[in-house]
Amino acid sequence: MQVHAPAGGAVTRRVDHIGATLPRRAAAASLARMSWHWRLEDPAGSTLDPAAVGVEVPEFDNQGDAESWLGESWRELLDRGVATVTLFDGDQKAYGPMGLAAT
Repeated sequence: MQVHAPAGGAVTRRVDHIGATLPRRAAAASLARMSWHWRLEDPAGSTLDPAAVGVEVPEFDNQGDAESWLGESWRELLDRGVATVTLFDGDQKAYGPMGLAAT
């Protein structure tokens, strides 16, 4: 829902999906598509280049698809030297690092 101010009035605002009112610029950013992706890490926690370990890490439209891919790929990643992974939504860390080996 958008609320428009009279001419010369306040900044146009909209209500986000949880009912909070956001400035128009923040609202547009919250609706922008983010790219979910995994960062691969070695046992020391350093970032691994996927090509260097012989895998392709796709980008996903949503968290569920990213997690499903990891569920199907973790054994191969572990076999190729990946110790932990971190999930990102765009540039923002969603969670991790998460170990791939059984504890």
